[in-house]
Amino acid sequence: MISIINFVEVENRVVCATYRNLMIKAKVVLVDKTSGAPLADPVTTIASPVPVGSLRIKLTDHVRPGTYFLVALNGHGSYLAKSAEFEVP
Repeated sequence: MISIINFVEVENRVVCATYRNLMIKAKVVLVDKTSGAPLADPVTTIASPVPVGSLRIKLTDHVRPGTYFLVALNGHGSYLAKSAEFEVP
C-alpha cells in the first residue's frame, strides 16, 4: 500500500494537505528544506480510522519564513511519504 501526502496550500499560517493510505497514529511533521531537520512543533497525528482525508496544520510563531515540506511517518517513526515543497511567507 503506497502512502501519499499532497500539499494543497498555505493561508494565514495554516498548511492544508490531503492524504491517502495513512493509518491511525501516523504522524505528519513539517521539515525545513534548508537544514533537512523536522520541526518539533507542529506535529499532527492521524486519528481517523479512514485512511483517506485532509488535514490542517496551524503554524506556530517559531516557524520562520522559508521552504518546507511535509513528511508522514508511521506509528513506529518510519518514513511513509513526502509532500511537494512549499513556501511559508
